[in-house]
Amino acid sequence: MVQNDAHHASYKRFRRRIIQRSSSEGPAASTPLSTGRQYEPDFEFDSVCQRLELDSPQRHHEPAQRGLHRDQGSDDNIRNDLQPFAILNKASVSVQGKSVMKLAAPSLLNDYYSNLLDCSCNGMIALALGSSVYLWNSETRALVGHFNPSQQLGRPCHQTLSSISSLCWSRDGQALCIGTRRGDLQLWDVEQKQNMSCLTSHLSVVSALSWKQHLVSSGSVLGRIHHHDPRAPAPLVGAAVQQEGLCSLQWSPGNDWLASGSTDGLLRIWDSDITGSHQPLTTMKQPSAVKAMGWCPWQRKMIATGGGWKDRELRIWDTQSGTCVTSADTNSQICSLRWEEKKCRLVTGHGLPQHHVICWDWVLSSLSPSYHLAGHSDRVLHLALNPDGTQIFSAGADQCLNIWHM
Repeated sequence: MVQNDAHHASYKRFRRRIIQRSSSEGPAASTPLSTGRQYEPDFEFDSVCQRLELDSPQRHHEPAQRGLHRDQGSDDNIRNDLQPFAILNKASVSVQGKSVMKLAAPSLLNDYYSNLLDCSCNGMIALALGSSVYLWNSETRALVGHFNPSQQLGRPCHQTLSSISSLCWSRDGQALCIGTRRGDLQLWDVEQKQNMSCLTSHLSVVSALSWKQHLVSSGSVLGRIHHHDPRAPAPLVGAAVQQEGLCSLQWSPGNDWLASGSTDGLLRIWDSDITGSHQPLTTMKQPSAVKAMGWCPWQRKMIATGGGWKDRELRIWDTQSGTCVTSADTNSQICSLRWEEKKCRLVTGHGLPQHHVICWDWVLSSLSPSYHLAGHSDRVLHLALNPDGTQIFSAGADQCLNIWHM
């Protein structure tokens, strides 16, 4: 018996066919369909079932509140109604002896080439959701606040609403740089919640950012690398160009080299002289985009990259010789990558088939996985670690932020 009014149209069609058949062949049996009938191409039972399912009304839920506890079975519609960083699962879930806390990240852009999560040296999490940035204190586990760069301009930036494509903390944790899909750069004093500088720098999406002391470097999908010194009268103090679009950019820990990853699988290493030669020192090649990338904190000139779905290989490169010193087949898309300095560990975030976070030990010349952390239902787009390396933060296309206690 169909109990829901939303099923009425489909059920009425179903009943009409039964009545038509009954009138032409006599009374219907106790079952609605006579077993002797032949299949009619214009009436597909599977499509009716699918239609009934699609027409099913949404379940009625209580209004979402900040801090509202939800279990892991919550659907996307519920999650979209929650406030950012609302608790989805407060109870810890044991995964290989580790625990996870699941928070809401509604409106997180499902874009492989974006960089929307970072943790400062003070443990402040910055997460871009749509056109807003949310700040969450990883020590107190409290939402500190949020701001929308597009609504607080008054500077020479585009006045139209633009979603955020990248963000990056300065190394002292005092400033946050934000790049937008319209090519703007904004520097924010987070403690004062003030926009310190607004630059119309690129003509396309700002896909990656990296700091070198007071200098901030930005890369665009058109292959431009711009170096900015906000203290200078003319902030643009250097530039470089490559043919392929950029999807990653990072200064080495000692500020000696700049690494840029392209959508065509090229990893380039540039020297620190931003006003000198515009040719890279070394160029390395992998079969897919170099989006997941990170310098090793304790071994100079070593850098790790992760391959996309066509490649799926985790590699560590010697940037001086341009050779791959070791690699591991992960059998999945690598979307994000971070080094954990104190534990000498490498952390990667993955897409299909399992959407795992994997911790790797790099011993001598081999990479071996030490932990597989499962908790996302879609690809793990972004990773961040707190300053002492005891927590891993993973943001996924399932619009969840997971906190792993290591």
